[in-house]
Amino acid sequence: MTSLLSRSTTVLKATIAGLLSLMALSLPTFAAERVIIASTGGAYDKALRAAWFDPFTKATGIEVVTVAATNAEMRAKAAAMVKTGNVSWDLYLDGEIQAASKAHREVTEDLTEFCRQFAGREDLSANACSAGGALLQSTATLLAYRIGEAGEPVPETWADMWDIEKFPGERAFPNFDDPWRVMAAALLADGVKRDELFPLDIDRALAKLEQIRPSVSLWWKTGDQSVQGFRNREYSLGQIWLTRAKAMHNEGLPIAWSYNASFLVGDRIALLKGAPHRENALKLMAFWLNSPQAQAKACEVLSCTPPSSEAIAMMSDEARKTMPQGDDVRDFVIIPDAEWINANAAMMLQRWNEWIR
Repeated sequence: MTSLLSRSTTVLKATIAGLLSLMALSLPTFAAERVIIASTGGAYDKALRAAWFDPFTKATGIEVVTVAATNAEMRAKAAAMVKTGNVSWDLYLDGEIQAASKAHREVTEDLTEFCRQFAGREDLSANACSAGGALLQSTATLLAYRIGEAGEPVPETWADMWDIEKFPGERAFPNFDDPWRVMAAALLADGVKRDELFPLDIDRALAKLEQIRPSVSLWWKTGDQSVQGFRNREYSLGQIWLTRAKAMHNEGLPIAWSYNASFLVGDRIALLKGAPHRENALKLMAFWLNSPQAQAKACEVLSCTPPSSEAIAMMSDEARKTMPQGDDVRDFVIIPDAEWINANAAMMLQRWNEWIR
């Protein structure tokens, strides 16, 4: 009798297990809460994940999924997704200049209402939150160079970048859909004064670039490409992002840079129209602006300027020294004319593509 009962119990357990398995297959699966953000990948994403994404997930339970793409790819993909109504991203990082353009407004939500909650924050910069997105950070595109022997002269200006005899070695410049900074560097190297730079003289810029073209070994399209090129000794002097230069410095690579040859730039966090996880995306942006600790940790690594003054105060003296300082911005750093750049972006890109080919 006991044996029969035991056998019946075993059969019943197996039957129940089988039914549960079938039920599990037939039930809908619910994905964990998430938000999807597109960025440029590499060292940049690594710093943001440690400082921002992972603490956000720990606090909210919302997973942050990153998608790596170039700036050009992000803008093209964002425009295509919104146009077709098949939006799979929630957020993407766009340049401070592009975030003020008509093309940006056509594919992103107006965040004016979202930004009202930050209006009374004394620690946040005036432009920390705007219709085009939340400010991630401000930084620079500048001249970076490989450190040589002690006592050797170091390049400080864009004219030095063009001086092959005094500063021999291969050069690197960006080649994506935003050529104004390369053209502006060429004009400054050619003697154009800082306060007379805009509107850019495209013909003069391309003529100056023709002089250095034989020495350019790398036309990089991504920040990671500029980093890998430096690691591989593909170039000695390059126009790269400060965030990538600082990341290489943190690795112990022999790199330095000059604010005498630099342009002030920044990134905004933009919300796509029709974002599938819109509320989670708004929470992720708010977490960034409300967390000086996260801003400080990221900019400590990337040498960027965070939107909160409290975050700046939390950073080390060494990190603050490598940020663009007030005197640097006043005397050397170029603040680009965003209105002119956006109005002439298509023309510049066409001229650039014709020349670079």
